[in-house]
Amino acid sequence: MRVVRQRHFSGLAHVLLVLLPVYSLLIAPLRGQETKPVPKDSMRVHLPGCSKGYAFTVGRPAEETVSASLPEGTHLRMNGKKELMAQIKAREGSMIEITGLMKKGQYEQGIAIGAGVRIGPGSNSPGGRPSSPVNDQIGIDVEGWRQIEGRCPSR
Repeated sequence: MRVVRQRHFSGLAHVLLVLLPVYSLLIAPLRGQETKPVPKDSMRVHLPGCSKGYAFTVGRPAEETVSASLPEGTHLRMNGKKELMAQIKAREGSMIEITGLMKKGQYEQGIAIGAGVRIGPGSNSPGGRPSSPVNDQIGIDVEGWRQIEGRCPSR
């Protein structure tokens, strides 16, 4: 005849058996939110403003969290995952703050000679014609966004 022993768990052991799986389920999404390393030729920026399609217009900073000195009204071309861009598109007309990567020096062309005045390089195209607006667009690789207070100006 075999003797079967029953294990008796203390109250603490029962609590741990219940809480450990719950804790691991809660912590798992946070691990996926680790920020990617920033390449040497880029910088991570947080910019307030408004979006329309893939275009983002920099707005007036409401907080001190803005990490780049882009003038209000600067237009950016947003690049990102489809799901992220769909979320941003659903917020058109509302102020948002986007977080993303930009190439260093991408938005500072020319030489500053005063407050808000820069002398930039000439045209690369033959005959001095203006270059394509697509080439002159500033791009940002969007990593995330958040809703902020305020409304976008209507046109």
